[in-house]
Amino acid sequence: MKTIIALFAAATALFASAANAQITVKDPWVRATVPQQKATGAFMQLQSPVPARLVSANSPLTPDVEIHEMSMEGDVMRMRQVQAIELPAGQSVALKPGGYHIMFLNLTKQVREGDTVPVTLMIETRDGKRTPVQVSAPVRGLAAGGHGHK
Repeated sequence: MKTIIALFAAATALFASAANAQITVKDPWVRATVPQQKATGAFMQLQSPVPARLVSANSPLTPDVEIHEMSMEGDVMRMRQVQAIELPAGQSVALKPGGYHIMFLNLTKQVREGDTVPVTLMIETRDGKRTPVQVSAPVRGLAAGGHGHK
């Protein structure tokens, strides 16, 4: 009986590990900036085969990377940092202008259309295991995606 339980636990751990490696990132991109602009955002579609959360992001572009959400409060659009974004199993979660996004703060150089920004997303499963996901996000023009970061 102990052998069966051990095999089941090993298979479950193996499935969770395999599932972590299968985080799908579609259509990642970063909005270009103008000279002297100090912030911009990254957007993409995320999907996990198991319940998980996006808990952080980092990039060589800047040491100040946060997860943000934009939402309407009355007639005012507000942006705030969030600790995580839930990734329900099998569902696509949009990081898009006017909603959830990755925020790059305190930029020291202009982000130009045609550049590529490396981003590492940290995904956490319910068991607390964290897995980094590497993303190469092309930079799109200032008008890309609608709502802008001011």
